[in-house]
Amino acid sequence: MTQPEIESMAPPVVDPASIARLARECSIEMNVQDARHLPRARALLPPGKKVYVSHLPKQTWQQTIDACRDVREAGFDPVPHVPVRLLDSERTLDAFLSEAARRAEVAEILLISGDYPQASGPYSTVAEVLRAGRLREHDLRRVSMAGHPEGHPQVPLVEIRRAEREKTELAQAAGLQVTLLTQFFFEAPPFLEWAAGLRADGVSARLVAGLSGPASIATLLRYAVRCGVGPSIRALGARPTSLVKLIDDHGPEKLLRSLAGVSRPDPYDGVHFFTFGGLLRTCEWLQRVGAGEFTLDQHGGFRVG
Repeated sequence: MTQPEIESMAPPVVDPASIARLARECSIEMNVQDARHLPRARALLPPGKKVYVSHLPKQTWQQTIDACRDVREAGFDPVPHVPVRLLDSERTLDAFLSEAARRAEVAEILLISGDYPQASGPYSTVAEVLRAGRLREHDLRRVSMAGHPEGHPQVPLVEIRRAEREKTELAQAAGLQVTLLTQFFFEAPPFLEWAAGLRADGVSARLVAGLSGPASIATLLRYAVRCGVGPSIRALGARPTSLVKLIDDHGPEKLLRSLAGVSRPDPYDGVHFFTFGGLLRTCEWLQRVGAGEFTLDQHGGFRVG
């Protein structure tokens, strides 16, 4: 699909109930500093929601476990990020998995390589951790891993695509339910093309679209550059009017409506919201959208409240 075709597309015909369903069934991300907001989040989100706990620079494994315990005590399902290049030994991995399962009933982790130039221990890639077989030894049955529809700023695209398929095959061979969770993006076509390509290749993993929750434009652009949001951010730079609209809106309404309007059967399995330090703001937005408190507009999005 060419850029002019994308720009000329009419707002998708979509049942508002589909938008509300995506909001209710989404997963969400927080950092360890957000733990203090969990009592309020408990009043906004349904029990059992999957909450990913990110791993910030200089964060300890114990801090991750403590945050996961807080998530569990709030009635949610904690999924800790595990950047494998920060694991200094097999013993560290075993200790983390054991403590996370014991103290927070963690049943799933998100394995990522981590944007670190050198590995601290034996693991440089997610595939190496999967080959070690440690997850099943600690009774984990599910694993999330990163998907990169728009590539990665430091890794060739062909290597990204090979790694996505390799780690999916390794995890499924180990009897794990697999989710490929993407970095966030601003336009749907690259994600949908990526998902369709995986499905055409017989990949049966859950494919989840990573979206930005409501955030300032400065926050979005800062994270976009760091995360390697390729065609989306380049398209914005090439179309100043679109950048102005994003500055004005800086919300996920248009993208969520676009994804909700995808013809069945969906090539993807759900959405995930990155909060970028705005956990409660995103939780409040999700609560209202999930309850159907919005109206579709004529610009391809919707207005909440």
